[in-house]
Amino acid sequence: MTSTNCRYFIVTKKPRNFKSVNVGCLCYMTSHKYNAQQQQQQETTKHPKTLSVLVFGTRAHLEKDLEVSCLEELNLEDARLLLGVSEDAERLRMFYDQPAFQAVRSVTVGSAVTVEEDGKILRGIVRYIGKLSEPEYPYPISGTYYGIELLGPDRGKASRKGTNPCRTLFQCDKDCGVLAPISRIQPVVPSSLSPPSTELSRAHSEPQTDELFPGDRVIYFIDDKGRSGMVVEVQQQEGKQIVRISTDTDESGRRGGEVLVPLEIVSKGEFPEEAEGIDMDPTPAENYTHLDVNSMVEVTLGAGNLYGIIRWIGKLPEREEIMAGLELEEDRGVSDGTFKGVRFFVCPNKRALFVKLTSCHPDSRFHGSSDKETSKSFYTEMEEDFSGENPDVVPPISTEQIDHLLIGRMKGIQGHCNSCYMDAALFSLFSCSSAMDSMLFKTTTSQDAPIQKTLLRDIVVPLRSKGFVECQHVMKLRQLLQKHGYSRSFTTEEKDPEEFLIVVMHHILALDPLLKLSAAGKVQESYCYQIFLDQNHCLVLPTVQQLLEHSFHSAGLRLAEVPSCLILQMPRFGKKFKMFDKIIPSLELDITDLLSEGPQQCIMCGNLAVEECADCFKDPTFSLTGFKIFCKKCSAQVHSHPKRRSHQPTALEIPKGYMGRGIPHTLTRDRLELFAVLCIETSHYVSFVKHGPKSHDWIFFDSMADRQGETDGFNIPEVHACPEVAIYLEMSPAELVNQAPRDMKGVAKRLFCDAYMYLYQSTSMCLYR
Repeated sequence: MTSTNCRYFIVTKKPRNFKSVNVGCLCYMTSHKYNAQQQQQQETTKHPKTLSVLVFGTRAHLEKDLEVSCLEELNLEDARLLLGVSEDAERLRMFYDQPAFQAVRSVTVGSAVTVEEDGKILRGIVRYIGKLSEPEYPYPISGTYYGIELLGPDRGKASRKGTNPCRTLFQCDKDCGVLAPISRIQPVVPSSLSPPSTELSRAHSEPQTDELFPGDRVIYFIDDKGRSGMVVEVQQQEGKQIVRISTDTDESGRRGGEVLVPLEIVSKGEFPEEAEGIDMDPTPAENYTHLDVNSMVEVTLGAGNLYGIIRWIGKLPEREEIMAGLELEEDRGVSDGTFKGVRFFVCPNKRALFVKLTSCHPDSRFHGSSDKETSKSFYTEMEEDFSGENPDVVPPISTEQIDHLLIGRMKGIQGHCNSCYMDAALFSLFSCSSAMDSMLFKTTTSQDAPIQKTLLRDIVVPLRSKGFVECQHVMKLRQLLQKHGYSRSFTTEEKDPEEFLIVVMHHILALDPLLKLSAAGKVQESYCYQIFLDQNHCLVLPTVQQLLEHSFHSAGLRLAEVPSCLILQMPRFGKKFKMFDKIIPSLELDITDLLSEGPQQCIMCGNLAVEECADCFKDPTFSLTGFKIFCKKCSAQVHSHPKRRSHQPTALEIPKGYMGRGIPHTLTRDRLELFAVLCIETSHYVSFVKHGPKSHDWIFFDSMADRQGETDGFNIPEVHACPEVAIYLEMSPAELVNQAPRDMKGVAKRLFCDAYMYLYQSTSMCLYR
């Protein structure tokens, strides 16, 4: 019996005849037996009610007749991947969360991923994909696992090397190898495709009773008077079961509210409609028949309006009405997407709520309730024909336009529901720079064209022409990204800016990588560069120039060509830990010595350099800035010192035609200009944009600077000038190191202390890419 001669299945519903068979377990049968049953079906014109399957992992290798309705068929590759997952519940979660499963399934050897190891999320590179051992008799297959080499700050954090007792799977340093099933890894882009498994396991779902469940209509009695409402949650308090009910009327006869009552005074049912209205909001259902999965909606409960996204629509067990499963914006739900022990969708715990579809209304924060046309779902707009004329190309906002077009409250991009990472990134890239404008007009696939058009027409054009983008346009972009499978949590959860940027540039627009790095004669491509430093570095108050040089030096990297746009991530481990208290922004990056090809000047005399010394780079005698490259004469003189005689300079590659020229008087240095900085503090992203040549030409943007109203309100974005930044940019390092962050004027502290990502552009290369 070979692996290809079998059919594989996952159990998605509890079989009635075999209580020992768990939901989520895998089973199989030979293709010959499967085809025989199908043939029997055709001859008898009866659909087989059961299949005789063998269950993986059972001690008694006996066939079990399981109902067909309890099984979902798997292909061979998916069966191997899911077999590597040890827990049945986790395996079922992976199967149901298809966007996340397919994203991880696309991971290949060489892909950058995160892996869960001993409760920690670590970063690394996939070095091996395959089985750990041959299948145990009599099973036809064994599980697929991923071998990951941990990199960067996570090196050495593994609990074992990447080997097993039978053979070497891949080579790595000690404690840098992790073996993990598909459920414990996530591709770096997109990352965080689904919540952590500990939140999604049914074992961690909210406790529910056998009689009452969230969403049930109930009658309860207070002072012998019957009232009605909807169950929100069943709680355990001091050993007693307490029901939280969203009431139709409270004990004072007022409409709305919530009560906590003992289970014994609550029963399923409803009063006759003429006695007391059932729906708390009587808006006719037919007005909202267009609501669909992924529609943004609100629902009115006793405690007020709740806002969320429809994740599932259908009929629940023992319910005749069409119900909607909502993922709420806040932790005010009752489960993680399960209802009566059955999973209908996946979301973080306390975010799921099941209600009648007729109780859902389009989110009024984005739509005018009096205008029926504007109450349609965003998805109606998303699929509209984009064959019309392109809008006029609007150039970036100039320094002369800043004051009247961009400065003030309700300016910039309006934030909503954890969108600050996207707001800050879009504002930084497009408000005052054209470095990335090519991505707005690049030919793309018909599937992804709506994403590109939304980015151009609904975000970039109004930002540059009016100085303001309403939050629904960014939400529309987030919904499109989610709809096309790039991450199911784009509309609700906070993400890293680089994750969003790489999804757009690489997966959607298929832009050529912005960055080409040369290492050991090979060229690597990337869209952004994460700065890593040796543990033995001597930097205290570094400039971005120094950080980039030291990172390139420690990794043995060079630039293969001048980038049109360079996106640099600062050396921060997560969102909380910062390697440096302050980082000095380099308004220009001199990348001449970072290029793998081209003539370079001796740092001593200015003649054509022919040698580089890596040992001198670490020598405190020299400046902390710049690679240490010399002409032949200066190299000999420098290394004649007793402390440097052991250094081993290496020869530089000199372009043909430059040898023998002496001093390259016409040598042009390649420089990049800083145009924006993204900063993060307490998980909130903001941005600084340099809009002009003067040192004080800076603006600060916060998409959620203020708020109007509570849960049903809206955020107020703000842009304001911050010329105080120039004071600290012009300070000497000795002065700046003694500046206490709390004493720095205005928002300067955030630029120097909270920098997360620097954006540089080449004004010359932008013309060609």
